[in-house]
Amino acid sequence: MLKAEHLRKQFATVLAVEDASLEVKRGSIFGLIGPNGAGKSTIIRMLLHITTPDRGTVTYDGETFNDVIRNKIGYLPEERGLYKKNGLLDTIVYFATLRGISAEEAKKKGMAWLERFDLQKYAKRKIEELSKGNQQKAQFITTILHDPELIILDEPFSGLDPVNQIVMKNVFQELKQQGKAVIFSTHQMDSAEKLSDEICLINKGNIVLEGSLKSVKQKFGSNSLHLEYSGDGKFLSSLPFVKKGMVYENYAELVIEDGIHPNEILQAVTSKIELRKFEFVEPSLNSIFLDVVGVPSDIIEQEEAAHAGVQLQQKFSFKHPKVRKALISLVIALAVTFTLLIVNLKKPHPDWTIVGVFAAATVYSLFQFIKEKKNAERSMASQETDHE
Repeated sequence: MLKAEHLRKQFATVLAVEDASLEVKRGSIFGLIGPNGAGKSTIIRMLLHITTPDRGTVTYDGETFNDVIRNKIGYLPEERGLYKKNGLLDTIVYFATLRGISAEEAKKKGMAWLERFDLQKYAKRKIEELSKGNQQKAQFITTILHDPELIILDEPFSGLDPVNQIVMKNVFQELKQQGKAVIFSTHQMDSAEKLSDEICLINKGNIVLEGSLKSVKQKFGSNSLHLEYSGDGKFLSSLPFVKKGMVYENYAELVIEDGIHPNEILQAVTSKIELRKFEFVEPSLNSIFLDVVGVPSDIIEQEEAAHAGVQLQQKFSFKHPKVRKALISLVIALAVTFTLLIVNLKKPHPDWTIVGVFAAATVYSLFQFIKEKKNAERSMASQETDHE
């Protein structure tokens, strides 16, 4: 149905896509996956002829892009493009009429889809009054209402809660059963794994992995061990027979060295954790993604910078005038309270009233100090964000 060959696109000094080729068939779901900034959206825009490639071709059933083909495609952009001041149903009807559907038919179909997504009660609401998730559902309806043959969706699950993600995925399967082709981009590997017949993994503008989900998993072997357990599993990734490990709170996915017997693994782990599940399976798409792409260095740098930033904020917040003033007040209150306590303990008839007054003043000074310190740290964080 759709075939792209040797696509290349460069923006100024940034090479967004380099030599990307892919093919999508009718009655299939194609997952375009990769980290943020990998080039997924650029490829989608070239497929839709929104962006002209520097090199390469895109054909639909052997034909180059034209207005007839354009009307056979439904496109959901990553950025929402609805008219915020217009009513929900009016917006859906308007976009449908642009595709040649009569207003009466568009209204009937639109209401049916609103009911499917539990949005019928918002039919007359303005788009701007809807939540981000409901706006995403509304935009999806405008994408498919004209019954396109090819549906291209850029990050379709953005803003959707788990329940509505399931509804959306069910619609994907229905479209597939109707013989339509669905292309969707995502960085959510679990969604891509559950939905895709074919995948294309893009990293830094290059296609680094492609093919059917089954063939991709077979390529990476079947020595992936899934564990569910109770206890502290941090040691799992450092076991001598573990090539790579992703360890979470009560779940781990380990890539095991070849030739290791399951009993050897069980002996090493059962004395330290209580196993609920022990299963050798095909590697998950998430583990394949991390194996191929790795953890982007910019994410590591951002995390390190964020940690360092917190430490700096805590350090330099003590130099803030209001924080210093609150700290001095707290120290004085503590000193006076402690002195009065010692003096009263030596009296045969101590007066605890004055001690109680200064103890309350100390507590108040403590709260004021904490408040001013947090305000100073927030102010510094805000300034850093504005600077960025």
